[in-house]
Amino acid sequence: MNPITEDDIANYLANTPDFFERHAALLAQVQLTSPHGNRAVSLQERQAEMLRDKIKALEHRVMDMIRHGTENVVTSDRLHRWTSGLLAARDPRHLPSRIAEDLQALFMVPQTAIRVWDCQGDYVDEAYAQAVSDDVKALATSLSAPYCGLNSGFEASKWLPEPHAAVSIALLPLRPDAESPAFGLLILASPDAQRYSPEMGIDFLQRIADLASGALSRLRP
Repeated sequence: MNPITEDDIANYLANTPDFFERHAALLAQVQLTSPHGNRAVSLQERQAEMLRDKIKALEHRVMDMIRHGTENVVTSDRLHRWTSGLLAARDPRHLPSRIAEDLQALFMVPQTAIRVWDCQGDYVDEAYAQAVSDDVKALATSLSAPYCGLNSGFEASKWLPEPHAAVSIALLPLRPDAESPAFGLLILASPDAQRYSPEMGIDFLQRIADLASGALSRLRP
């Protein structure tokens, strides 16, 4: 005959809910170790402690949700102001610099840079329209979504005012639609290695890239 195991006992109790109704006195005799010390506590007290821990965890989750909700409202307001600035710009010539500078100011981005290629002839002498290597163009086109991570010596990081201070970086390809080659690249950089990490959500960055791409279509033939 096989000996009774702990699993057998657990299964029996789980499948016999009236066991403790028939042996109610047993509940008062059960002593467990408290997670908040080495003292022994009753089953009821242990359950109360577990319930308090669950309530505390739920309170933390609620506070996190409130905090994230507040942050989202602030971010949405900043995005709204940034978009309004793009719509209010009358001269397309200054759009690229405005896109980068407003992002830097509104979202507290330490460094930004932008390049746009294949511009109309009226804009080819602007700083943002200077020559870009085929490697950078190929990289931008290969990105189906914004890249976030450590700056591993990207050639495009040299466009930044202080490339050596760009520890983490976000590369936002600019394109008219998802199927077309990129016609530009927007860079956000930070000395904080965690500011732009591979684990972060990119929905917000993708929205920025889409809005910037739409605004910059005015520079293209």
